[in-house]
Amino acid sequence: MAISFQSEIGVLRRVVMKHPEDAFLSEELLDLEWEKLNYAGRPDRQKAEKEFIRLAGLLQNFGIEIITLPQAEDVGLDSIYTRDASVVTDKGVILCNMGKKERKGEPGGQNAFYKHSGVSVLGKIVDNGTLEGGDVTWLDPHTLAVGLGYRTNSEGIRQLKALVGSEVEVIPVALPHFRGPKDVLHLMSILSPVDKDLAVVYSPLMSVSFRKSLIARGFDLIDISEDEYDSLASNVLAVAPRVCVMAEGSPKTKKRLEDCGVEVKIFSGTEICLKGTGGPTCLTRPLEREV
Repeated sequence: MAISFQSEIGVLRRVVMKHPEDAFLSEELLDLEWEKLNYAGRPDRQKAEKEFIRLAGLLQNFGIEIITLPQAEDVGLDSIYTRDASVVTDKGVILCNMGKKERKGEPGGQNAFYKHSGVSVLGKIVDNGTLEGGDVTWLDPHTLAVGLGYRTNSEGIRQLKALVGSEVEVIPVALPHFRGPKDVLHLMSILSPVDKDLAVVYSPLMSVSFRKSLIARGFDLIDISEDEYDSLASNVLAVAPRVCVMAEGSPKTKKRLEDCGVEVKIFSGTEICLKGTGGPTCLTRPLEREV
């Protein structure tokens, strides 16, 4: 197998995560931030740490190396969602420029970590450009779908195109208003590839043109149950082709995945997922996959 950074579905080998004790920090910080960040509820630190340890153990059982981000200045609760502050390519890491103003410090914190860890940084999104990693999804090694919405703008996508180069096709995907700018709606809120020809989707929030384009590319689409969107059924982390991890609470979608031959592992994520509206793809920044 070859090593690739431009895949959502290859065998996952290395991933960056952040322990709740380094993101939530203190009871005072939780009291100060959870409502301001539009969380569905105030996370319980002790329960969050237990959930994180169980999720980390689940991933380690697949042979995945977990690299943990340390505490950093100018970041808050949302820094637990490590995917959003960077994009990984074969040329190196691209540091994002967060569309959510409360998260502006996160790319700088990851930059310091990557430099210390010897991970190559290709560049960063700057000035008026905004880009968040949850909006960026590899459809195949040469095709990036990028959500265009409240978190990622056209200038951010333009800069991303320049950084990845002409060998990568970048496809902007218009996102709907849905619940408004305060809510988190990334592209990966409605799309999670689980194999080169299979993806979990929430079609009501997808444009007809984008949905048709996925089908034209050879994807079969597993539509989540309408009543499981808020339990993050469409946010699924592939740890290998047709092997995935998802937060508990979406039994209908789990069965639909299994009916398509997908192995599904479940973890409890009330504190680290549901309250902050970030599923397993949000909690992980894949660094290395085998394809």
